[in-house]
Amino acid sequence: MQIGCLVLRDFRNYQTLSYRPTGRLNVLTGRNAQGKTNLLEGLGVLLTGRSFRTSRLADLPSWGAEATMLGGDLIHTEGTRTVRRTIQRLEDGTWQSAGDLCPWARAIVFGWQDLAILNGPPAARRGFIDGFAARLFPGHLPALLRYRQILARRNRLLQAAGAEGRLAPWDEQLAATGMELIDRRRRAVAALSTELARVYPALAGERHKVAVAYRTSLGEATEPAALLAALERRRAEEARRRLTLVGPHRDDLAIELNGTDTRTFGSRGEQRLLALALRMAEVLPVTEAAGTAPVLLLDDALSELDSVVGGNVLREIHSAEQVFLTSPEPLAVNGAARWIVESGEVSAA
Repeated sequence: MQIGCLVLRDFRNYQTLSYRPTGRLNVLTGRNAQGKTNLLEGLGVLLTGRSFRTSRLADLPSWGAEATMLGGDLIHTEGTRTVRRTIQRLEDGTWQSAGDLCPWARAIVFGWQDLAILNGPPAARRGFIDGFAARLFPGHLPALLRYRQILARRNRLLQAAGAEGRLAPWDEQLAATGMELIDRRRRAVAALSTELARVYPALAGERHKVAVAYRTSLGEATEPAALLAALERRRAEEARRRLTLVGPHRDDLAIELNGTDTRTFGSRGEQRLLALALRMAEVLPVTEAAGTAPVLLLDDALSELDSVVGGNVLREIHSAEQVFLTSPEPLAVNGAARWIVESGEVSAA
């Protein structure tokens, strides 16, 4: 899959933009605060309908604009599909997003925020694996939203005096939906682990043992009954703390390099490379699941990497289909289309 063209109107710092990228590697260079990341964000919103930077729709339109529009052509093996999305302010002051859905469109994004996968809280790692699982399994995101609603309702009951007797139906729903999520997360981690074992040594240029594993208090259990039993065992503690203490919202992802926990090892550059490898390891499983290659949106991916490792990264992304790579410095990359981003405008280098 490729993006044939992108049209923006009143999106971030782009008043109007018509951009036709190449179908392979596109290198976007320019000084900071000129719109490189905004352009990647626009490409991502066109593909998926969501921003990888914010959940607030009001952040996307240009300053003072009442609406923003994104449009473009998505090229698939079966033809070209034109997609249009709008985000506008309603009379009550809220913002609404509307537009075309493209079920086979996928984007994989790398940015500075991905360092949190390695050195951030468990929620960052759960967010990473849930995002990956959602690209593999269309039902994962709806199930995740349903689980969060059930969890919120159950927590409200725990906070109400004398409500323990009303927990049973919520326990059953939490257990059923929770094990559904855990199953998909486990399968996603298995696919990621296999590909990561190849990708990271290729990027680092050295032999390394890298491992990623899903960590849950339920062990290897696969049935909702196991989660129900765990809830029952923690009942007294939950009543005292007024909080649900077991379930996929408490799980974590263990990531080790050469037997060392990534939260304590190495330099920032090494952590950045592993975070990038995790994103690159998504490409093949997502391609197989969706039936078409994802678009890669790589924001300053070569920063803090030495020239040898940077060359390895470029060789790896050359094997992908369509890639957008930003850099504050000019990059001479064989076979790449080079673009200059300045003050919300994009021109060929």
